[in-house]
Amino acid sequence: MSVRTTLVAAGALALTAALAGPALAAPAQTAPGGGHAATRAAAQAAVAAGVPGVTATARDRRGSWSTTAGVGDLRTGAPRSAADHYRVGSITKTFVATVLLQLEAEGRLSLDDTVDRWLPGVVTGNGNDGRRITVRQLLNHTSGIFNYTSDDGFGRTYFLADGFLRHRYDTLTPAALVAIAMKHEPAFAPGTDWAYSNTNYVLAGMVIKAVTGHSYAREITDRVIEPLHLTGTSLPGTRTTVPRPSGRAYSKLAETATGPTYDVTTLNPSMASSAGEMISTSADLTRFYQALLRGRLLPAHQLKEMKTTIPVPGNPDSAYGLGLADRTLSCGVHVWGHDGGIHGSSSLAATTADGRHALAVNYNGDWTEDPQAVLEAEFCGG
Repeated sequence: MSVRTTLVAAGALALTAALAGPALAAPAQTAPGGGHAATRAAAQAAVAAGVPGVTATARDRRGSWSTTAGVGDLRTGAPRSAADHYRVGSITKTFVATVLLQLEAEGRLSLDDTVDRWLPGVVTGNGNDGRRITVRQLLNHTSGIFNYTSDDGFGRTYFLADGFLRHRYDTLTPAALVAIAMKHEPAFAPGTDWAYSNTNYVLAGMVIKAVTGHSYAREITDRVIEPLHLTGTSLPGTRTTVPRPSGRAYSKLAETATGPTYDVTTLNPSMASSAGEMISTSADLTRFYQALLRGRLLPAHQLKEMKTTIPVPGNPDSAYGLGLADRTLSCGVHVWGHDGGIHGSSSLAATTADGRHALAVNYNGDWTEDPQAVLEAEFCGG
């Protein structure tokens, strides 16, 4: 479901963006025979291919179903749990975009406001100009702003073993993350191309604070987490641990899939900020995406805006909306959602356009392929 590179090569907290092109949604489907055997087999195959452990939950007309495979702790051999909390990386972006669209519906901002209107003087230097970039362009990744996680120095410090093991507990402010991006020229003029950039969503979180006077974390909690009773979902800020139950998270901390495996469970997620700090569970993520696509969180006009997509270069089946991606699977089913990665965690959540069939899956290793095969298995069968 993704445009993916390795953790360090991408320099990205979001390893991927779950992507696809605009089209009509196909009816919800499951594996042949109405079960989830193919999904279970795909999770087991991922473990056989080197993923330490997998947890996945699907929700459809028949109710909720979960499966696990592999281990949550390589040292003890303890299995993964269907109730595991895990870091969801860039899935955070859909929550951020949802809040900004709610604020638009309330008349408190326009998506066509410039970034400079809300964050004067923040996007400037080296050809960057917040007066020419809109909030919409942040959300659909057409701003051209450099992705701060692709900065070489940031990559050495926070993604490679020597740097990460020394700096994993650093606290980084949103302003500091944006300042890294401002050292670089834009990739293109605003609105002329598409390129995934975590900086866009750091700025989006800053806009939320400028509009409301509250942090993006508080607004997400008040507007989404609490109304939907997402009891396993949180924005940890600078908290370094993951709530229980949870497995461990593992990384190679390298640009290859070989070499030592490191336990990277504890880290300061301020390095991800509003681009990817969130923690959740598979049950909560399926509930969130179903509610979103069913119109429980946004008025019809704002949901339409969220689902208005931009083609992604090099991915003919893929496009990106406002913090929400759409993909045509191999069997013709269209799903909407997002995926995300952060050290030791690769996740994906998606639902059909009618919100009737959803899946969320997590791998507790970041050096293997993303959970696309599990997604395909759930919605297409064998």
